[in-house]
Formats: sequence, C-alpha cells, structure tokens
Amino acid sequence: MEFSPLRRHRDYRYLYIAQSVSFLGTMMTYVALPYQMFQLTRSSLHVGLLGVAELIPLLMTAFVGGALADSVDRRRMVIVTDILLALGSLSLTLMAAHGEPPVWALYALAGFMSGMNGLQRPSIDALMPRLVPREDLMAAAALGSARGSFIMIVGPALGGVLIASTGLAFTYAMDVVSYVLALVCILKIRPVATPEGAERPTLESIREGFRYALSRQELVGTYVVDFVAMVFGMPMALFPALSERLGGPSVLGLLYAAPAMGAFVASVTSRWTRAVKRHGLAVTVAAAVWGVAIVIFGFCDRLYPAVFFLALAGGADAVSGIFRSTIWNQTIPDALRGRLAGIEMVSYMSGPMLGHLEAGLVAAATSVRTSVVSGGVLCVAGVLVCAVLLPKFIRYDADAFKRAQA
Repeated sequence: MEFSPLRRHRDYRYLYIAQSVSFLGTMMTYVALPYQMFQLTRSSLHVGLLGVAELIPLLMTAFVGGALADSVDRRRMVIVTDILLALGSLSLTLMAAHGEPPVWALYALAGFMSGMNGLQRPSIDALMPRLVPREDLMAAAALGSARGSFIMIVGPALGGVLIASTGLAFTYAMDVVSYVLALVCILKIRPVATPEGAERPTLESIREGFRYALSRQELVGTYVVDFVAMVFGMPMALFPALSERLGGPSVLGLLYAAPAMGAFVASVTSRWTRAVKRHGLAVTVAAAVWGVAIVIFGFCDRLYPAVFFLALAGGADAVSGIFRSTIWNQTIPDALRGRLAGIEMVSYMSGPMLGHLEAGLVAAATSVRTSVVSGGVLCVAGVLVCAVLLPKFIRYDADAFKRAQA
C-alpha cells in the first residue's frame, strides 16, 4: 500500500487524521444509539425507525451541502459543521447521564446529526482533491478505503466494550472528544481558496450539478453500478436470521465484520490499482464479483466459508470504491465537486438502506436463502445491463482522459 500522500502532503495528513478520529467516534455512537433506543422501548421497530429519521434529513441536506461546498470556503464549512456535530453528541451525552431521555429526543438528535453530516461530507470530499495532486489521488483513495474498513471493524467493537464497561454517557462523550480532536486537525489545515467563479447556492446551481452528472456517462456509471449492487446484493438485514443456521447469536458480529475485513485487506494490498487505466471496466468487474460472492455466500451452510465469501464481497466493494473515487476526483471540475459529492453521497447512502428493505421483503415472501441468492443474481444481471447501456463508462480510460484535458 502506498503511504506517500500522507508523507508528502501536510494538509492532507491533517485531514486524514481528522477523518479517522471523527469516524472512530461516529462508529461508537453507531452502536450506542440503537442500543439506547432498544433499552428504552424494547422494540426493534423503534430501532429500525432510526434509519428513517436519519435518511430524511440526509436527503434534504446533502444537495444543499454540495451547493455550499462549491460556493463557500470548504474548510470553514467543515469547521462549522464539526462544531454542530460535537454539540449533537454532547446532547446525547448529557441526556444519557441524566436518566432516560424521551424517545422523540433521540429521533430528533439522530436526524439532526445526519443532516449535519449531509452538509459536511460534500465539503470534505471536495476538499481532498485540493490537498493532493492528481498523481496521488488513487493512493489517497486506497488510504481512505483502508481507514474506513479498519474503523468499521474496530469502532463498533470498541463502542460495545465501552457501553458494557463504562455506560452510554461515557461512550457518547468519546464521540464528543473525537469531534474536538478532529476540529484541532482541521484548524491546522491552511485556508483553501473558494472555487473560482463561485456563486451563492441556488436551486439552479443544484440543477446544474445534476445536468453535469447526467451528461457524463463515466459519472453516471459510478452512481448506477454501485446503486444496483447495493440494492440487490446487500444481505445484511438477513444476518440475524442467517446466524441461526451458521452458529447462533455468537457469530452475528463476525458476519457483520466480514465485509469490512475483506475491504481492509483489499485496501492495504491495492498498490496494483495504479497499473489499471480502464477504471469504468474495473468498477463493473468488481461489482460483478461482489454479486457472485453474495450468491455463493447464500448457499453456504458453514460459518467459515460464509465469512470468506462475505470478505471477498467486501474486498470487491473496496476495489470498486477506489476506482469510483479516482474517477470522481480526476474528472469533476473543482467548481462542481461539492454538488457532485452531494449526489454521490445520496446514491451511496440510499442504496444499502433500500437493499435492506429489498432483502427483507423477498425473504418474507420466499425464504432467507432465496433472498440472498436472488439478490446476488440480480446484482450481476443489473451490472451487465449497465455495461451495455453505458458504453462510454466501460471504455473510460484515465490516460486518454488526461491527454484530452491537456
């Protein structure tokens, strides 16, 4: 794995540390908030409704956050939203420390923090290519993938340990500390100029971002292929049921961790991706491998083969993510990066949520195995359809694009 972007670029190093620390805290809250909701209500439905409470504000703010990222100082946007997110975690800390909070307050804070994330992430995504030169963008994408997958393994486990040993209030307080540490790192980044020709955000500017995305097949392909893979090939909602035939509740955590473990391995061994120039084709192949791995996973009746194929699926998803991120960072004009990051965020977040719904509905109508296997088959079929309908995406060549822009 290449660490050169971290060694060579001071401001990127601070951004990377800030995201790492903040995401670790977020993953602790990711465990703590549903746990607290279940303890208060003893209802899985109430826990599931947290996803709805988070998705609606995200859909409302992500496009606005993208427009703001293209019209104001991106570093300042990250600072302001980081402070607001810290206040949200502080509110959770205080409520947990003073007894049982009202259920509506947890829904409100979950929605508030999701909305702030929708405002913040486009600025972070658009800021990164300003801190790293073009030749290091793929290495930076691999570093980001490794960070995300590693923390998705460690963060929930650490959150569970803290809840059991110190309680909810202390766990939420660690999230507050993570935002404070991230803020210190962001403040050390040198000011970044507002994109040239930036105008105040309007509905027309948001529409301009959509028009640009739809005009470029290589961008449409990154959104659609990943969305198809997540909607049809996302079996995580079925893991509790699958764990019953694979070893019981004790193996449930391993099933959830397996894709992240595969993603981490793929990320830290990703040096080979520099030699690949057909990035659209690479995304398509990786998404198809995800689907095939999910099909085989659906037929597994023993734990370790099931974990292996889940890890293989996670590794394929990480490879797809590296190439998708590189396409975005190398082809999107700086003046549009925020708005396109907002579009990407919505497609990335909504796909898995709809995938959970699809998996549950098919399992209820047929069986758990049928749901997993049919989802994997539909994933592969959908990816192949995308390949036929988006020929420019499949033919996209990074070197040819670079020569055309010279």
